[in-house]
Amino acid sequence: MRGKTAEDLGLLELLDPVAEAAGYEIVRLRLMAGKEQRRLQVMAETPEGEMNVEGCTRLSRAFSEVLDAADPISGEYVLEVSSPGIDRPLTRIKDFEAYEGLEARLELDRLAEGRKRFKGLLAGVEGTDVAIDLEGEDHTALIPFAWIVEAKLMLTDDLMKRGAAQRAQRLQSEPQQTSE
Repeated sequence: MRGKTAEDLGLLELLDPVAEAAGYEIVRLRLMAGKEQRRLQVMAETPEGEMNVEGCTRLSRAFSEVLDAADPISGEYVLEVSSPGIDRPLTRIKDFEAYEGLEARLELDRLAEGRKRFKGLLAGVEGTDVAIDLEGEDHTALIPFAWIVEAKLMLTDDLMKRGAAQRAQRLQSEPQQTSE
């Protein structure tokens, strides 16, 4: 899920160690076609779930060095390094645990209960299954993580409040700069 194509997965193998050495984890990588040139989009964050502009710059430089040396992408492309954002993709089993209680949309690679798309509140993880309280249903569904091809948090008031609280907490813990 962190990469869709064989080319994406090869790039993850190349760039994961670079991200880890810099103290980051790649959340998702996509090499996408564009009108003029392709775009390599890499979403990353620290193990604590943080990313700032300086981190994006540092990772972009580190990735560029490795990509220039290995030259794994044919033709021209643009490298884009960013945070996953507030309505982030959920690509790792730990993401489903971390965002328990928030609304998400899941898409599967096969039919389950007659459908491929599910929407509801994340209810945690049981082994390798993702638990989700489905919208309009009384039971919690257990969906094998391996079946999920796309998952994303939904932009809701609860998600916005959680993001604001996390930002406020981060600002409080950062040393204050004083002007003299």
